[in-house]
Amino acid sequence: MNTQITKYKGSKICFSDEGTGKCLVLVHGFTESLDIWTDFSSVLKEEFRVVCIDLPGHGNSDCIDEIHSMELMAEVIKYVLDQLNITKCAMLGHSMGGYVSLAFADKYPDMLNGLCLFHSTAFADPPEARYNREKTIEYVRHHHTAFLSAFIPDLFAPASREKFAEAIEKLVESTRNMTSESIIAAQRGMMERPDRSHVLASSTYPVLFMLGKLDSRIPYDQALLQVALPQDAVLLSMGEVGHMGYIEARDKTLYALRVFMEGL
Repeated sequence: MNTQITKYKGSKICFSDEGTGKCLVLVHGFTESLDIWTDFSSVLKEEFRVVCIDLPGHGNSDCIDEIHSMELMAEVIKYVLDQLNITKCAMLGHSMGGYVSLAFADKYPDMLNGLCLFHSTAFADPPEARYNREKTIEYVRHHHTAFLSAFIPDLFAPASREKFAEAIEKLVESTRNMTSESIIAAQRGMMERPDRSHVLASSTYPVLFMLGKLDSRIPYDQALLQVALPQDAVLLSMGEVGHMGYIEARDKTLYALRVFMEGL
């Protein structure tokens, strides 16, 4: 994947832009980078224009603030799209990337013709989750490398961890240069994000939900509640999948995304 660099208010932002046709923006999750989309992009760019972005503090993009709010990260995506003269796109967000995509949809609804929440939710953190993020922040201040080594394997369904051991190690290795400041900035942003159910309820474009029944981060029963909100929704429900469907169910999720894009 060929990457480019732009400057957002003096800070480095890394992105890629491949293919032609209808535009699809792929937004990675917490601790990830645009590299997670290398496989998807290599297939999708044959039919679509695929843009991937390293969110602030992730991959090769700079940490730009003490709190990386979902709104701030959505503004960064808008800035990159403006640089590329893209005025209309579909957007897929994995996990935290879904929160960012919803913030983008809230701020710039006329730019979207489709939205995909991939192991993500429009609901705000409940009190217990906010408390756990505070505990994580305190731990990361002193042990951020240990946090990353333990956090990533737990995103997979238990039965998947041995099967995808090589992919897990690659993900852990890719986070080695991520600073504690970047981790904390993202955690603060996620903790403070508001409920965006109204974005789904008022959407004028189709919404694709891809959910894992064994997801340890986005409880399946809670995630299902949001599927009824959009006027036009499609659900891919996956039985033996955790939080990492783009690895755990690569073919199934890639196929669903291609069909969704072809229908826009």
